[in-house]
Amino acid sequence: MSRGEEILKISHLSKSFGNHEVLKDIDFEVCKGDVVSIIGASGSGKSTMLRCVNLLEEPSGGQILFHGQDITDPKMNVPAYRAKVGMVFQSFNLFNNMTVLDNCIVGQVKVAKKKKEEAHENAIHYLRKVGMESFMNAKPRQLSGGQKQRVAIARALAMEPEVLLFDEPTSALDPQMVGEVLTVMEELAREGLTMLVVTHEMAFARDVSSHVIYMSDGVIEEEGSPDQIFAAPRSEKTKEFLSRFRKTSV
Repeated sequence: MSRGEEILKISHLSKSFGNHEVLKDIDFEVCKGDVVSIIGASGSGKSTMLRCVNLLEEPSGGQILFHGQDITDPKMNVPAYRAKVGMVFQSFNLFNNMTVLDNCIVGQVKVAKKKKEEAHENAIHYLRKVGMESFMNAKPRQLSGGQKQRVAIARALAMEPEVLLFDEPTSALDPQMVGEVLTVMEELAREGLTMLVVTHEMAFARDVSSHVIYMSDGVIEEEGSPDQIFAAPRSEKTKEFLSRFRKTSV
């Protein structure tokens, strides 16, 4: 199957914190309509890589191209870029002093420069999409973790991004709340949203992704289709990492 238009291209990306090299020579691309899942043990560099793509961390070397433009160029308009490449965090990052609705409006008005009326309509549309419209006047403290994460997804969607980055979006949730967030993500994938997902949810990576990247010790150890990675991994490290999951899901 041919992939769509290339949106992001990561070339020779590296990141060090002092003498500690966290990412080494990372290469991959994200095309329109892709759902790319990044899996690997804790400490393998997955979240750091995602934070580099969103410029929350400054890469130490290499390039990140967005439609061919290097995002590390000092002339890059970072807020405008982040509006197009949105991010959903594991800790939600909602504004606790604002209602759910205002959380979904503020970025549209301040960053995307939308009129308040349009931003309001947009926010309600995406809250409805994630099943949170009836909570639009609530404050985040009144919500469960799963509800907060669905609001965070609606907030990111309201910016109408080209790509949505998910940094372990279910890892801070109680087990019974994981499903409600994954259901929303699966629906977005079916609708063709381009997604780059760091996840420990192996069933999501296997069943929903179009492409899977397995990271280990700061490098891409193996990548390919979900079938290839989960059914016929080539690397011993990939086999070892997946062995527990594969035993429990035969």
